[in-house]
Amino acid sequence: PGGALSLQSHHHRSEHWIVVAGTARVTVDEDVRLLTENQSVYIPLGAVHRMENPGKVPMVLIEVQTGSYLGEDDIIRYEDIYARD
Repeated sequence: PGGALSLQSHHHRSEHWIVVAGTARVTVDEDVRLLTENQSVYIPLGAVHRMENPGKVPMVLIEVQTGSYLGEDDIIRYEDIYARD
């Protein structure tokens, strides 16, 4: 609860997020929406995106990544509450 991924994008992969439990606030480019259990969102390659848990209970999420390269160094961070580069 209260956590957030960095506002980020990727050069080589797209992602599909599925909420298993809890609530996710998802930003994809200019679109911001709340997702609840069994809802999902597709993040296209290059889209600026973030996921936050605005709720009071833990959120469980499945992330499926597809693309030519899935390494963790393919993350461009624009904002990060944990001060990561």
